[in-house]
Amino acid sequence: MRIGIDLGGTKIEVIALADNGETLFRQRVSTPRGSYEQTLQTIVDLVHTAEAEIGMTGTVGVGIPGTISPYTGRVKNANSVWLNDQPLQDDLGQRLLREVRIANDANCMTVSEAVDGAGAGQRIVLALILGTGCGSGITIDGKPHIGGNGIGGEWGHNALPWPDEAERRLVAGRPCYCGREGCIEQYVSGTGLCDDYQSRSGVALTGSQIDVLATQGDALAQQVLSDYERRLAKSLAAYINILDPDVVVFAGGVSNIQRLYHNIPRLLPEYIFGRECQTPIRQAVHGDSSGVRGAAWLWPVDDQS
Repeated sequence: MRIGIDLGGTKIEVIALADNGETLFRQRVSTPRGSYEQTLQTIVDLVHTAEAEIGMTGTVGVGIPGTISPYTGRVKNANSVWLNDQPLQDDLGQRLLREVRIANDANCMTVSEAVDGAGAGQRIVLALILGTGCGSGITIDGKPHIGGNGIGGEWGHNALPWPDEAERRLVAGRPCYCGREGCIEQYVSGTGLCDDYQSRSGVALTGSQIDVLATQGDALAQQVLSDYERRLAKSLAAYINILDPDVVVFAGGVSNIQRLYHNIPRLLPEYIFGRECQTPIRQAVHGDSSGVRGAAWLWPVDDQS
C-alpha cells in the first residue's frame, strides 16, 4: 500500500492506493495556514488515520507547493511561505519512523498522469497546471525529473517568449511573486486569463465564465481567449523546442476549456523550430486527484524498500 499527501495552501488531502491503483482511503482537511508545526502534525495524523482505517502500514509520498533544496535539504520556492527553509522531509521521516519522499506538486501530478492517466505508456510526459499559477512537471519513464537544483519543470518563471507590445503592457508594473516581471505565469495561468478579461471589461469573471461567454458569441470573451491561446502556444513551443516530449498534458481549471485542444495544436507550428509539431495535447484524466495520486506513486510498484 502507498499513501499520498497533497499539501496545498488551503487543504491537505491523503489518499491510500493499492498496487493496482485502486483507492482504498481518502480524506481532506483544512491546512493550518501559517503554522509549520501544526502542518507537520496534520500530515502525521492523516497518515495514521489512513493506516488505522485500512489496517496496513504504507509508504508515504508528499506533494508540496515548492521543492526540497538538494543543497540544504530544506523547502524552498513554496508559495505556502511558512514551509520555506524548513526540514520538512527529515521532520516527517522522524515522526513517521520511515523514509518519506517529497516532490513538487506539479511533478506529482505529472507522475500520476504518466503512470495511469493521459500520459500512460509514453516515455517523456510534460504536464502543465493551468490554474491559480502555472506549474509544470516532467516525468521520464514514469519518474519525476527533479534536476540538480531541484527546479526541473519550473516553466512558469521564465519570460514569455516573443512578447508583443500589448503583452508587455498587460503585466507592466505588476511583478510576479518571484520578484521578476513578465513571467509566463502572469500570462497563461488562470489568474492571468481572468486579469486580462477584467482589464479590458472592468468585470471580474472566472475562466469558466469567460469560456461560456465566448461560446455564446461574446466578441470580447472570444478575443481574450484567442489572445490567451496565442500566449500559451508561444510559451509551450519554447518548452517543446527544448524537451520535445512524447505527450503534453493540461491540468488545472483552465484545462477544462475544450477549445484549447483544437486551437493550441493549430497554433504551435508557427513557433516550433522547423514549423512541424504533432505532439498530442491531452486533458488530465485524474483531474484534481492527480496531485495526491502522484504523491503516492512517488513509490513505484517495484520500489517499496
